[in-house]
Amino acid sequence: MGQAVEIAPPPPPADGETPSDLCWLLSRASYILTTQMTAALQELGVSPRAHCVLAAAMGGEHTQTDLVRMVGLDKTTMVVTLDELEAAGLAERRPSKSDRRARVVVVTKAGERKVREGQEIAERIRASVLEALPPADREVFISALTTLVSDRLSAPAACVQPVRRRAPRA
Repeated sequence: MGQAVEIAPPPPPADGETPSDLCWLLSRASYILTTQMTAALQELGVSPRAHCVLAAAMGGEHTQTDLVRMVGLDKTTMVVTLDELEAAGLAERRPSKSDRRARVVVVTKAGERKVREGQEIAERIRASVLEALPPADREVFISALTTLVSDRLSAPAACVQPVRRRAPRA
């Protein structure tokens, strides 16, 4: 689904030591985890972005605009992603029953299988990553990270030059 784009991870410090910089640590972890997920989902022929859109669409009767808000993609990327999913027979856009102007994204049976298979892959990767932590620390880590992203890190700061989200596309 599209051409692979190589994006470099945040470089380690020149002295080779792991920094205590929270931004660097989170960025590095996100990059490595995303590349592992991208590589693993390639066997299904879907990207993490496509898998995320399919999984969100399975949660109910959602329009493209709903999915843009739910998944955090821009409108253009959502259209491209849905075009790819339709071409692969994994999703369809259908007229909404409640609003003739809107189109609802419906996941096909093949798309539902991809989501289930992708969720199994994601769970294997998640378990593998968390195995690096002692068992007692795993739940604490996830809980603390969840608290950060639902509270203090729940929204980006307003800034003159917004930070672009760079994500590998598969």
